[in-house]
Amino acid sequence: MTTPTTSAADELRRLMTERLAADGTLHDPAWRDAFASVPREVFVPEFTLRARGGKVRYTPADPSWIAAVYQDASLVTQANDAGTATSSSTAPTVMARMLEALDVEDGNRVLEVGTGTGYNAALLSHRLGGNRVTSVDVDPALVDAARDRLRIAGYAPTLAAGNGMAGYPDHAPYDRLVATCGVGRVPDAWRTQVRPHGVMVVAVGYGIARLAIGEDHSACGRFLPHLTAFMAARSTPDATTAAGRHVAGTLATAQGDRQAIVVPVGLDAEAPQFLASLVHPDVAQISLTNEEGKAVRCLYTPDMTSWARITMRDPREAELIHGGPRDLWAERAPYLRAWVTAGRPGIHRYGLTVTAEGGHTLWLDDPAGHAWPLM
Repeated sequence: MTTPTTSAADELRRLMTERLAADGTLHDPAWRDAFASVPREVFVPEFTLRARGGKVRYTPADPSWIAAVYQDASLVTQANDAGTATSSSTAPTVMARMLEALDVEDGNRVLEVGTGTGYNAALLSHRLGGNRVTSVDVDPALVDAARDRLRIAGYAPTLAAGNGMAGYPDHAPYDRLVATCGVGRVPDAWRTQVRPHGVMVVAVGYGIARLAIGEDHSACGRFLPHLTAFMAARSTPDATTAAGRHVAGTLATAQGDRQAIVVPVGLDAEAPQFLASLVHPDVAQISLTNEEGKAVRCLYTPDMTSWARITMRDPREAELIHGGPRDLWAERAPYLRAWVTAGRPGIHRYGLTVTAEGGHTLWLDDPAGHAWPLM
């Protein structure tokens, strides 16, 4: 039976798909059909959406719920007791970019790491058939909920609960792998579970890398053009990272070695953020404003043994106070200077090579050109 809500959803889904095609995100007619057919609302019955002035919680009882479902935004569907988001439905534009970059062919077998709500698994199942799709998530409760919603929507991919960093060897090898959780380095298991000449599309740092798999299970490819941040992959359902607000007070007043530095570029620009996420996958950062109204950037390792506080004095000069065995700013600054020297290239000009032994190298324009090993 057609209801006002389903009619509105059908129209909003059509408009979303047309927009994704018109702006050049969706090219493949098969993916356009998938986005036009799979009901996102089935997978996000309740969610939180960032809005001006804070966050808004939506449920089907809200008149504006269905319109919010089809916003081009990430919808937070689960958070822990501290309020940290632990699952979401990725913004449709980002999903579409990643799925297009997979370059799937009929008959391909795909592993998705990060089931989440199940919406992406539904899109893959619509395109390839549920029997060609395997999806794994660390959270058994999410997997159970996704399985129910996929069944309601008419799809039946293989779902499994487990550590996605280990992939899902039971169904390997795969032709394609897509990861919708963020990692600092590409796990060996992902590369070895994809066939030679297969493709992985994975969120590494604040970039999305499209990597082709070599005969020796090395991987090489470019980053997509857009800065994108995913929730970090978790090894267990209750694994979390320290929230910035719990360390802000300590970092704001910590005393250590002090020096004046030149900041070669605005730290909030896209490319510097991207580079920082690759150089320092294990380093968190928060932005503060001090009593003088100056912008302050704090960097810290998860165990807080190494930290840095950068207080801007003018657009390019700053005071650095840091402590611990690692000089975090000294580790990061050479990459920023190299970016400026190279003419401030866009993210899409960078690429990543992962050797068969697991070593990671960031390169600019060509794997044989300017390159920097990532520790």
